[in-house]
Amino acid sequence: MKITTWNVNSIRTRRQRALAWLASHEPDVLALQETKVEDAVFPEDDFANLGYHVARHGQKTYNGVALLTRSPCSEVRTALPHDPEPAEARMISARVRDLTVIDVYVPNGKHITSDKFAYKMDWLTRLLEHLEAHHKPSDPLVLLGDFNITPDDRDVYDPVAWRGKVHCHPVERAMLQRFFDWGLTDLLRHKTDEEGIYSWWDYRGGGFPRNKGLRIDLILGTAPLLDRVLSVDVDRDERGEDAGEGKPSDHAPVTLTLADG
Repeated sequence: MKITTWNVNSIRTRRQRALAWLASHEPDVLALQETKVEDAVFPEDDFANLGYHVARHGQKTYNGVALLTRSPCSEVRTALPHDPEPAEARMISARVRDLTVIDVYVPNGKHITSDKFAYKMDWLTRLLEHLEAHHKPSDPLVLLGDFNITPDDRDVYDPVAWRGKVHCHPVERAMLQRFFDWGLTDLLRHKTDEEGIYSWWDYRGGGFPRNKGLRIDLILGTAPLLDRVLSVDVDRDERGEDAGEGKPSDHAPVTLTLADG
């Protein structure tokens, strides 16, 4: 079973690239973030033509998440505890075959002294409350998406320059640790300790050609999945300028491959 997370940075802008990537790689689940489109105009038919069911939670211009699944999904949820009305479209979860998949687009945080950083911490707290309310660490579960947090300095091209900044701040990493304490494991780190594996590169300053990246797109899993993990891979080729039609997203797809349970 292959499960991919990808911040596409606008599904309408990256539509042809996403369709080509799906046709080529054929994951069982594709979890998208930053779709930036209302549900009514999500290009569902294009993905249905490739054999995918679509569950989406979007809004105009900003945020937006979606699950594209080869098997029908059930138990779809899009709300966190104490969500404001209307809530930002940042989470969607569903039952897919034998496991639960939770797709998240965590707030960026902008700057540690800003209200947006406080909102980021509040949002993550409510996500943890959602886990505690609806799931158990003994459940087969994947929590994946754009976390906007690097787990540790191995995931940062220049840890000194990024020290204390958003994406690398100790407060963010301590919050992420609470998810590990609940019972989740960073599945890439379950397979490798290698440094310099990134999933995001800034468009500016030659970020991708110079490999000035961060690993902020994560796939976390519960204990029942650990023995099934075959690989976690970042598709750097898709981030390349010549990989397909139009400009790439600034994020690369990250794919978990599981042995059948």
